[in-house]
Amino acid sequence: MKKFQNKPSRSILNKRIIFSIVCLVLGFMLAYSYSLSSSKKLNGEPVSSTYFEQEERYREDLVQQKERNKELAEELEARQLQVREIEKSLSGSEEKYEGLINEAEDLRLLIGLLPATGEGVSVELEDAEYNPESVNPNDYIVHESHVFQVLNELKISGAEALSINGQRLHANSYIKCNGPVITIDGQPFPAPFIIEAVGDPSVLVPSLQLSGGVLDQLLNDNIVVTIEEKSKIKMPAL
Repeated sequence: MKKFQNKPSRSILNKRIIFSIVCLVLGFMLAYSYSLSSSKKLNGEPVSSTYFEQEERYREDLVQQKERNKELAEELEARQLQVREIEKSLSGSEEKYEGLINEAEDLRLLIGLLPATGEGVSVELEDAEYNPESVNPNDYIVHESHVFQVLNELKISGAEALSINGQRLHANSYIKCNGPVITIDGQPFPAPFIIEAVGDPSVLVPSLQLSGGVLDQLLNDNIVVTIEEKSKIKMPAL
């Protein structure tokens, strides 16, 4: 007995094979597409997040740097103001110290610690001729009071150094009259008495010649007075 079985036709088998291949290719394409999409998503998210984080950090650093620059600019301006104030104070100090130095120099000259050289004035005081009809002959003699009048006026007028008959005077000098002779620091000097002063003649001379001043008083006391400007006077230190 023969057994009979239905067999698919050849065309149907070919169709099935083609369909299977198409499905396989399509499945592979879908799987690859899904895998590629997933990979992009997985790889893209962290890259984008890191970029924004860095940008945010850079922005914060920039803001901080601007704030620091502002602080430094303000500090620099404050320091510059301090420097200007210090310069002003130093300038004032220099002027003050310079004035003190000049004052000390003037005092050293006046007390005779330093030699004095410069222009000045010479004042000669001489006894007047004696008048026999006068009751008191002392009225025609130069006394220490007359010398002090001249010395004080010259000091007030800015004399830097003073001498009498070549004897340099100092702060503690004493003058005493003894008849026609005056004693200066223990040294006797006869008339005429020549008082020299180092200083500005344009100031010293007018001060002596003021109306009602020293010159007029000396002339009223019968003292012969000679005033002369000097272009150069030298006085040694004591």
